[in-house]
Amino acid sequence: MNTSVIGYPRIGKDRELKFASEKFFKGELDEAGLQAVAKQIRKEDLLKQKEAGITYISSNDFSFYDNVLDTAFLFNVIPQRYKDLGLSELETYFALARGYQGDKGNVKALAMKKWFNTNYHYLVPEIDDDTEIKLTGSKPVDEYKEARELGVDTKVAIVGPFTFLKLAKFTGAKKISDISGKLTDEYVKLVSVLTSKGADLIEFDEPYLVRDLSAEDITLFKEIYNKILSNKNGAKILLQTYFGDIRDIYAEVIKLDFDLIGIDFVEGRKSLELVKTNGFPSDKVLVAGLVNGKNIWRNDYKKTLSVLNDLGVENVVLGTSCSLLHVPYSLENETKLTDDYKKHFAFAEEKLTELNEIAALAGKDFANEESFKKNQALFEGRVNSEDKDVQAKVAAITDADYVRLPVFEVREKIQKEILNLPLFPTTTIGSFPQTSDVRKNRQDFKKGNITKEQYVEFNKKKIAECIKLQEEIGLDVIVHGEFERNDMVEYFGENLNGYVFTEKAWVQSYGTRNVKPPIIWGDVSRRAPITVEWSKFAKSCTDKPVKGMLTGPVTILNWSFPREDISIKESILQIALAIRDEVLDLEANGINIIQIDEAALREKLPLRKSDWYSEYLDFAIPAFRLVHSKVKPETQIHTHMCYSEFTDIIPAIDAMDADVITFEASRSDLQILDSLKENNFKTEVGPGVYDIHSPRVPSVEEIVAALTKMRAKIEDSKLWVNPDCGLKTRGDEETKKSLINLVEAARQIRG
Repeated sequence: MNTSVIGYPRIGKDRELKFASEKFFKGELDEAGLQAVAKQIRKEDLLKQKEAGITYISSNDFSFYDNVLDTAFLFNVIPQRYKDLGLSELETYFALARGYQGDKGNVKALAMKKWFNTNYHYLVPEIDDDTEIKLTGSKPVDEYKEARELGVDTKVAIVGPFTFLKLAKFTGAKKISDISGKLTDEYVKLVSVLTSKGADLIEFDEPYLVRDLSAEDITLFKEIYNKILSNKNGAKILLQTYFGDIRDIYAEVIKLDFDLIGIDFVEGRKSLELVKTNGFPSDKVLVAGLVNGKNIWRNDYKKTLSVLNDLGVENVVLGTSCSLLHVPYSLENETKLTDDYKKHFAFAEEKLTELNEIAALAGKDFANEESFKKNQALFEGRVNSEDKDVQAKVAAITDADYVRLPVFEVREKIQKEILNLPLFPTTTIGSFPQTSDVRKNRQDFKKGNITKEQYVEFNKKKIAECIKLQEEIGLDVIVHGEFERNDMVEYFGENLNGYVFTEKAWVQSYGTRNVKPPIIWGDVSRRAPITVEWSKFAKSCTDKPVKGMLTGPVTILNWSFPREDISIKESILQIALAIRDEVLDLEANGINIIQIDEAALREKLPLRKSDWYSEYLDFAIPAFRLVHSKVKPETQIHTHMCYSEFTDIIPAIDAMDADVITFEASRSDLQILDSLKENNFKTEVGPGVYDIHSPRVPSVEEIVAALTKMRAKIEDSKLWVNPDCGLKTRGDEETKKSLINLVEAARQIRG
């Protein structure tokens, strides 16, 4: 059986792309140097897959920032304001991704959103009425030729036109129907160019097909691909889908002239049913996504082989369920994890081995094959860390535990009296810049180079300096800066029972931002107070209100690699009880504003609306209420959410029953405001007034304009003023300037 990998991690085995890109941004590495690092990463990735024996390897799955942005560049979907900067092509590319502020101009970055149900982010293409769609780029061709020179014959992976159009933002009068024909023509040209260079298999990634599709969507898809498929120019075309099943269009897809069709059998709940009920054409190849591209547990060969046998399809290729960019590179880097743990995990490199072993077993009487017996021994011998007390506490949760009293309207009055904050109170989302000295202090402590006392003393000094800075700037609600934290999820995981941690299991979140998700190994509980001493010290440094900063249970779960032996609901409830203990301890120690971040609430929302409540919101929202339901009326509960589409779940967010919710809003041009107003959103709200993922400093006028727009949709008494996310990734100077402008803008609005 042949094998296929949709895409491979592209940050480099040791995050080479991150470090090279950051040097480029600082002017410490020229464009040629950055391109050389990228070429070496691509070479290593391609040869690794070839050596592993993968049949269908992708080229063009590499990106300096994001493949959707690459596609926009490929077809000249570049807003004029970026072209007017007069930068080089690569500098212009990064200006769209990060914004630009310099001697050539001042522009914000494109909007950034979550890539379907993952923690990866994509840049939203922006199409206005003057956009001239044409094939101007050559990246897919260049990277295909580069692979050929290395002796690797690849399938060329491209974001498909249907998904690209559905994800794009139209800023003028034109609609999808006005440009779909022209975009399709340019895709046809791309196919022609690729085939002229020898490409004989082209993969069109169309993950949008797993969403709810309208009749118009289905018609659009068929119009696009009837034209492309009638102009294949001798190439074979692979339609690749992932992140779910294609129930709305499966029957239509198998009638079209695709040569191969890739379907996700991991997250696609109805994929097997669709194939068995509707059949699969004998003249096409089914690429069956059965090796999980999003989680790190070993594949259960018995289950996978059972599905392969059950398909009843003549021509099958075994594939990954999605791109492997969502998992770390290799277990080879994990020197501290014992084999008792590691043998249960498969990162990207190990998944290549799994693909080959399963493919070799397919069609055989595999029960006595050595690879099969070894695999099954893992599942028979795995023992998770069980905690009967945790299980009993979860079982004892009652409906009353999800309800906070008194009701919001009563609490709001009490809190306004006690806190006595000005109109449009200013604050930040929590973290302050993690500068090199902060990171060094943490690393020195972990390596044993300094004592715990030295580590704590350094952090207390940074906290005191951070609080003094916030007081000087004039912020109304102070944070301690989170200098003790490596990551908002990993930090809490390190202080909870039931977690396992890695050294270098980095995964790309966006651009140069990589995260290292912890692994949930067993039942979760809190060992001891986690943040209390830091918050108490911060409170002792100021007379202003200090926010306690926590990460919520849904985000901790979603940004970890979860267990697969218990339900997501049970895991979230275990974590919720642990965080509730921390909330109550903070309150008992005088912290009367507590932020419980749920940045990833939307992330795992099922892509189909019919599944939203039955599979997720019916336990995710109550889990958040469980965390804060026991606090006093005067304790103000905040939460924060970022970089997702929230407008369609505003009622559910309001039902979290927080007192204040802050949203990312700056990159999306405050589109969330209309939805807040339409749904009579009761919670106090702080839509982000500037984008922290860009190094540019917003002007006072820019922030005043944003606040003025907000006031048209939000009551003055409910509006907070804050950045759109934490400041961890920013520099000290730009952070200070931005916050000074933020406070001044709030003062002007009050006036």
